[in-house]
Amino acid sequence: MRRPTLNDVARAAGVSYATADRVLNNRGSVSGKSRRRVQQAIADLGYVRDQQAANLSRRRQFQFRFILPIGNHSFFQALHAAVAEEAPVQRGDRVDLSIVGTPALNADAQAAALDAVGEDCDCVAVVATRTERVTAAIRALDARGIGVITLVSDAAPEVRRAYIGIDNRTAGRTAGRLMEIAHGARAGLVLPIVGALQASDHRDRLDGLHDALAGTMPAIEILPAISVQDRADLMRDMLPRALAARPDISGIYSIGAGNRGLLEVLARHRGPRPFTIVHELTPVTREGLSGGLFDAVIDQKPAQEVRRAIEVMKAIATGNAWRDPARDITPAIYVKENMPLEGGSPRAL
Repeated sequence: MRRPTLNDVARAAGVSYATADRVLNNRGSVSGKSRRRVQQAIADLGYVRDQQAANLSRRRQFQFRFILPIGNHSFFQALHAAVAEEAPVQRGDRVDLSIVGTPALNADAQAAALDAVGEDCDCVAVVATRTERVTAAIRALDARGIGVITLVSDAAPEVRRAYIGIDNRTAGRTAGRLMEIAHGARAGLVLPIVGALQASDHRDRLDGLHDALAGTMPAIEILPAISVQDRADLMRDMLPRALAARPDISGIYSIGAGNRGLLEVLARHRGPRPFTIVHELTPVTREGLSGGLFDAVIDQKPAQEVRRAIEVMKAIATGNAWRDPARDITPAIYVKENMPLEGGSPRAL
């Protein structure tokens, strides 16, 4: 759960941020009524002063850059929305957030965006593909004193300051275990679908799937992965051919995006329906769960990732110590019965 900020206190007390700040720091003229309302809001919300934010407020404005994929992918859109939601909150702590969009899985565009970061930027968070050019761009920024953290996929682990995201190999092993449970005592044939194997998160998830299903008895075999570049149109083209070539496919693990195409193919499929696992709780995967075409969703909580990234970026920018965020983000597993409502409230049972 997100920690309450001084902005939250000001809103709850019905006063300006400046008034809440004066009460907190015991300076300036504040009416007794407003002071009591602020103090009550602090108690009700359980607000604890963030010394790091206080340090930021005494210094200049900080500039944090997010380099995120763009495109018609709900998960990427959720990342953009999470940064946009945090922007006004962080502005109160003298932190400006900006977003630069790059095409998904385009390592050259990601590297170019990193190269273009100016001296006014204090820290960068990037969703990137692991390539030599991306690694070189991150190394160059670090040499200039601009820290870089990676989101979602742990690109350039040897040069980035921190990684914020799930353990993707563990996520793949989780998918494999779900496949094994679904098959029971039956043999099976699983088709993995990736965006691109050069994306380290996709490769790690695939490796985890192989870890989990190695040596299963009866055997659950894994077909060579098909790559759809996170595109629904390629999914619509390639998946029907794979299902026609191997009608005995009993499981599908969609490791990346393009799941609108997967949903449409499964809706038209006339053979036995494969047990299907996808990533990220989006409008499309919700539709698949509700309609019984998807069986499980592994979700990595993008809003939580963005908030944790900002906390680490603040520490890097101010030179403060920070805790390694590894394993901070624990994925959630959703099935039809426990899928939360759109607003995030639990589904009534």
